[in-house]
Amino acid sequence: MTPLESLIATGTKLWVDSIDPELVARDRALGATGATSNPVIVSKLIETGRFDREIEQLLRSGENDEAIAWEMTDRLVRQAQDVFLPVWEATGGDDGYVSFEVDPLLEDPELGPQPEERVRRYVELARKWSEGHKNRMIKVPATEAGIAALESIVASGVTVNVTLIFTMRQYRAARDAVWRGAQARSTLEGFKSVYSVFVSRVDVYTLKHVPELSEAAQGQVGIVNAKRIWFDNRDFWATHATPLKQEIIFASTGTKTPGDPPWKYVEAFAGGDIETNPPETNEAYQQSGRIATRQVDHLPPQEILDEIDQKVDMQRLEETLMREGIQKFADPQKQLLALIAAKRKLLAASA
Repeated sequence: MTPLESLIATGTKLWVDSIDPELVARDRALGATGATSNPVIVSKLIETGRFDREIEQLLRSGENDEAIAWEMTDRLVRQAQDVFLPVWEATGGDDGYVSFEVDPLLEDPELGPQPEERVRRYVELARKWSEGHKNRMIKVPATEAGIAALESIVASGVTVNVTLIFTMRQYRAARDAVWRGAQARSTLEGFKSVYSVFVSRVDVYTLKHVPELSEAAQGQVGIVNAKRIWFDNRDFWATHATPLKQEIIFASTGTKTPGDPPWKYVEAFAGGDIETNPPETNEAYQQSGRIATRQVDHLPPQEILDEIDQKVDMQRLEETLMREGIQKFADPQKQLLALIAAKRKLLAASA
């Protein structure tokens, strides 16, 4: 049994944090059953130059830069969906999804519209990009406007992946909005939602902003926080039964702290719902020779939990990481538009 096979054997669904066609094919062969995308992933893929021919064709067709950016995103996500569609069919819609993130510029401090308009646009774009796709999840961030849009989005039949979740407060607000939307449907058949809880960024935050944490607690906050949300999600849906599972995604599972083994978070959440691991994290774990055992429901000693609760201000953490998170997705979207604009100039110059 390989390390990734042992992870899957604990009950964890392995999704790849990429829609690179080559990496999707590779990780599907390793046991991955889904994938996720975001503006960072799309921008880096376009930057490689591997898709220049397709972009040039779109440029010649008269499409503007923004339309080309979304057309390429749509194409890349569709290709990944094709790979995982057999999983979706075999599981009756419980797995085999690929996530598509709606416009991150809606939350951009400089370019974003007013809050009420953001809510309307989230609903409009979620419906647009999900239409006709069996195994596409629409990513909606757990911002104020994103959460406000969730009830209408879910009520209209869209499958959602609520992303940029850092705290229990965000998770519960999002989950409750999703559940209200689900109850407005004529049936719960086909209702599926997932909640992406970011992990490594929390530990980066505490290292910088909460240096007074003990050595035993530092580097554990992201894991404890995500596991607590996982417990809460499990308990909620146990009393709100649905035909399909409503699951937690453990996201941002690539380690960012020097000295941490690359499989730190992979193993910490073994036995949980879904892990969206970066391709390089999957590769490192596959080469490690390690064997995963169920760890998702194991927490550190009570004194560590008490220290975390005492020293970490979760409201401040949420405000800081949301501000950074919004920027981390908005900036690559701007870079993608700038990249396409530059390719347009080159094409015009060579014409």
